Amino acid sequence: MFQSACPIFPSSDFERTKSFYFKLGFEAQCEYPEQGYLILYQDKIELHFFRFPEHIAEASVHGVFFRIENANVLSKEYEALALPQEGIPRFIKAEDKEWGVCELNIIDPDGNLLRFGHILETYN
Repeated sequence: MFQSACPIFPSSDFERTKSFYFKLGFEAQCEYPEQGYLILYQDKIELHFFRFPEHIAEASVHGVFFRIENANVLSKEYEALALPQEGIPRFIKAEDKEWGVCELNIIDPDGNLLRFGHILETYN
């Protein structure tokens, strides 16, 4: 019945959002400037954004978790981009978590949290 989920995040600046996500390998699917809506995609993942110029990144409570094949591989790709490791935006490299997931984190320029991970074999 269910086919996919598309998180919807605030964006204070579509150009800045696109620039950041293009570095991560996303592409623009659709942009509706008059309606204030942007859709980016990569593989089977869609990220939707609504224009919210007043959004304060430090106050963001938006996030999503993506289950992927191997968080370590993606983490190495993102490490090569030399993204900031402190502040907003930031990249936190993959590590094994006590809850049985190897996970990396990306916080975009608007403070939206993207978590990417795979279940560790010891928990399968």
